[in-house]
Amino acid sequence: SLPPPPKPRGSGNPESLLDIAARKVAEKWPFQRVEERFERIPEPVQRRIVYWSFPRSEREICMYSSFNTGGEEIGSSGESSDETRLPFRWGIALLESGCVDNVLQVGFHLSGTVREPATASEPELVCNVSVSFDRCKITAVTCSCGNKDIFYCAHVVALSLYRVRKPEQVKLRLPISETLFQMNRDQLQKFVQYLITVHHTEVLPTAQKLADEILSQNSEINQVHGAPDPTAGASVDDENCWHLDEEQVQEQVKLFLSQGGYHGSGKQLNLLFSKVREMLKMRDSNGARMLTLITEQFMGDPRLALWRQQGTTMTDKYRQLWDELGALWMCIVLNPHYKPEQKGFWLRQLRRWNGVDVCPLEDGNHGPPGNPDSLTRPHRTVFTRAIEACDLHWQDPHLQHIITEDHYTNYCYHDNLNSSLFDARGWPLWHEHVPTACARVDALRSHGYPKEALRLAIAIVNTLRRQQQKQLEFFRTHKKELLFKGVTSITALEGWVGHPLDPIGTLFNTLMETGRGIEDGAAYQNNAEGESFVSLAVETALIGLGQQRMMPDGLYAQEKVCRNEEQLLARLQEVDLDDTLVKIFRKQGAFLLDGGPYSGLGEVLYRESVPMHTFAKYLFTSLLPHDAELAYKIALRAMRLPVLESTAPSGDLSRPHHIVSVVPNRLPRWFTLSHIETQQCELASTMLTAAKGDARKLETVLESIQKNIHSASHIFKLAQDAFKIATLMDSLPDITLLKVSLELGLQVMRMTLSTLNWRRREMVRWLVTCATEAGVFALDSIMQSWFTLFTPTEATSVVASTVMSNSTIVRLHLDCHQQENLANSARTLALQCAMKDPQNCALSALTLCEKDHIAFETAYQIVLDAAATGMNYTQLFTIARYMEHRGYPMRAYKLATLAMTHLNLSYNQDTHPAINDVLWACALSHSLGKNELASVIPLVVKSVKCATVLSDILRRCTLTTPGMVALHSRRNSGKLMPLDKAPLRQLLDATIGAYINTTHSRLTHISPRHYSEFIEFLSKARETFLMAADGHIQFTQFIDNLKQIYKGKKKLMMLVRERFG
Repeated sequence: SLPPPPKPRGSGNPESLLDIAARKVAEKWPFQRVEERFERIPEPVQRRIVYWSFPRSEREICMYSSFNTGGEEIGSSGESSDETRLPFRWGIALLESGCVDNVLQVGFHLSGTVREPATASEPELVCNVSVSFDRCKITAVTCSCGNKDIFYCAHVVALSLYRVRKPEQVKLRLPISETLFQMNRDQLQKFVQYLITVHHTEVLPTAQKLADEILSQNSEINQVHGAPDPTAGASVDDENCWHLDEEQVQEQVKLFLSQGGYHGSGKQLNLLFSKVREMLKMRDSNGARMLTLITEQFMGDPRLALWRQQGTTMTDKYRQLWDELGALWMCIVLNPHYKPEQKGFWLRQLRRWNGVDVCPLEDGNHGPPGNPDSLTRPHRTVFTRAIEACDLHWQDPHLQHIITEDHYTNYCYHDNLNSSLFDARGWPLWHEHVPTACARVDALRSHGYPKEALRLAIAIVNTLRRQQQKQLEFFRTHKKELLFKGVTSITALEGWVGHPLDPIGTLFNTLMETGRGIEDGAAYQNNAEGESFVSLAVETALIGLGQQRMMPDGLYAQEKVCRNEEQLLARLQEVDLDDTLVKIFRKQGAFLLDGGPYSGLGEVLYRESVPMHTFAKYLFTSLLPHDAELAYKIALRAMRLPVLESTAPSGDLSRPHHIVSVVPNRLPRWFTLSHIETQQCELASTMLTAAKGDARKLETVLESIQKNIHSASHIFKLAQDAFKIATLMDSLPDITLLKVSLELGLQVMRMTLSTLNWRRREMVRWLVTCATEAGVFALDSIMQSWFTLFTPTEATSVVASTVMSNSTIVRLHLDCHQQENLANSARTLALQCAMKDPQNCALSALTLCEKDHIAFETAYQIVLDAAATGMNYTQLFTIARYMEHRGYPMRAYKLATLAMTHLNLSYNQDTHPAINDVLWACALSHSLGKNELASVIPLVVKSVKCATVLSDILRRCTLTTPGMVALHSRRNSGKLMPLDKAPLRQLLDATIGAYINTTHSRLTHISPRHYSEFIEFLSKARETFLMAADGHIQFTQFIDNLKQIYKGKKKLMMLVRERFG
């Protein structure tokens, strides 16, 4: 992806001494120093120094004109899919299509024109480009295209590459001052006059001003010896660095920050950070300069103060950008070849930023106001580690030997002390706080010292392995007392995985990437046993991931632990396991199981240790084909989640919002607990899948699930997973796994029986499906013990109903005897449920018992017993209608009368849902005969006060004779019932009374818009009044009475008079 290096000079011709010397001088010396050193420099020597002063490599030009080396990266960021439009690629295209002309090098200044061909939408563009350079670095660029960007435009690239690739075709002149020096007075005058003539509009005012100043004795211009020359190269004091448009860097960062993560701004900022890393790797001083500019903009982000004020946390992606900022400063201050004054400058800068009150904290967490923990916690910002790293140095002789020598070993060394410099095999060790030591490795890699980084990484890995061995030996020696005491404190408060400096990731990447890149194999000398870098990297990752460490404070730090672990595992999964790596897995697996309090998979586990589920799932799947016994041991050990172990009743633990109360006032809170429980569930599911067909292993996994998983929804998911695996379409059901699935389902039922769970209905239906698949015995069993698993409603409406459905009978291939036994169990269940909850289960019980006379009678009796106290009119009416439908009209009538005693309809409830039931009950009574109707009418009169409902009932009773549609053998008289005798007289009086009362009630609060509706209501009332013998007189008196009482409502009374006289 890198541009090609410059082609070697002619075949076999040695370079001249002049060229060799001129090239070295051009690289290292400012031209002013050369001039000061020699009184007169011969023109050929000057020419060669000027020639060699232009950059010879395209790599840096590429770096300053595209996001990543080679410019191939921005396309993948989604910002521009057209890679050819990147300045570097476009510049090459312009150069190769012959668009660069008039190239002239005058001293240390290169100029030319670059023509951009016309397109369908744009005319041809000709740009005037000039480039200043010094000591093989471009120090200034200008282009008439007006490009505003951090990077050089394509025209600057085209001109610069023309000079790199075709140096012999460039006209080369000495600095203009040298040319002027060779002219006599007449030539100089001619030169100046011609220059003014050609450019008189732009130059004339300046020329006159300069002439006036030169002719004035005391002018400032005459106080200075000589004159400036833009083509003469750098002075001694000039800083020698590549041109970087600082203003544009600041503007771009400000713009990206203001977009708040939208429009791919987060990616753009990450690309800028990558650019800083690229500069550091090239040992370009602009890396630190650019990072300073970026940091200043980050510190000035107005959102920081806003978030601090509101007590809200910054977004996760933004937080990660701050982490990268802190890590980059760590790299910069750990540069092994810095100058002390540089380090002092960086330290002052870092302390200034660190002192700003909105500076983000390392753990991303200011703590809630009044939280005592936020007062005691040390104030560590994202810059604190870089500030601390300023105290580190590289002068230690042992460290220098490690990073500079491939064969630094000591085979006679006795490894007995904790701080030994070499291990038992004679390989060097490096004892330092692990994250700090790894930060050194990162710094070496970042500053372009890959071999040194690799050597130090190997020494650190050997130190970690030796430390692991020592810890294992210590635990074996003191195992009894450690286990007897129980664990009260954790051995590693600061975990390596999820650490702000990412030590394990740094070692892994260094060994995998740098190791792969070093072809001469020199660093393999550190591996006398022939270990590959890949095996070292893998072992390092396993040691880091298996470390027992404390869950950090705060949401961000906890999410970082999860994210970092997943990143490492993703990298590990890219590695193909060969026999060597399997050996390492086995060795580390055994170490982790026996590591006691030092290992997250050891016997001694601290309550707030970071769980190992995700890591163990990876180990399990990796080891399963090679060592199943070890794989299961690791996975079963990792199932533990002690933070949830408590004396609290297990029912509480199924509710996520009770988790916090399990350990009162405990800090820190586990914000990622739901993710952790999901991972625990995933691990269990992986084991269940693998154990299919192995009864012993399935039993062990089931025990582990029942012991360690406390969330009903997760156990339900496992039950479903097991069921799916057990009943795959292409094979017979796996009975053992099916039993595991059923057992887990039963546990879920018990856990959620007395607690609310929105998925409960789904869980119940699923369990019945699972039990059906398991067979008739399982179904019978859940019905026998229904009260420990289901509510009465669930047991009747879902369980028993499903059991007695045709589909179940067909599915189970039952004979008549089996069907009857199952139906008996279902009916027994239904009756028990009806006894316990008659309101909700009586109807289901009656339906289920239809085919068994004794059971049906029992269910009916339960309804009658409960009717007086335990049931409302809606439930009783529903069952009454059911009885009529089943052909039991007298039972329906009895239940309807019981329902009526519970009902109360007031005068204004003319749309009440029970009206239809009342009308039905009266119609039923009417159809049964005069006696039944006579019994029900007093109940209606007592319960219903709504006039329209009463008049409706009255009208229906007068239309047909009672008993006309009766289903029984009793004869009826065939005569309509008289209105002047009981029971209809009572109903008529009640209806008239209801109309009178309703009228007065309505008139109390009537508004004009309801007048016409009220008149219609009176018309209906008149129809009812007229049904009585003296109805006409009664209605007239009623109307007169209204006109007298409500004479104030003149308009309304006028309407009444118009209609009723």
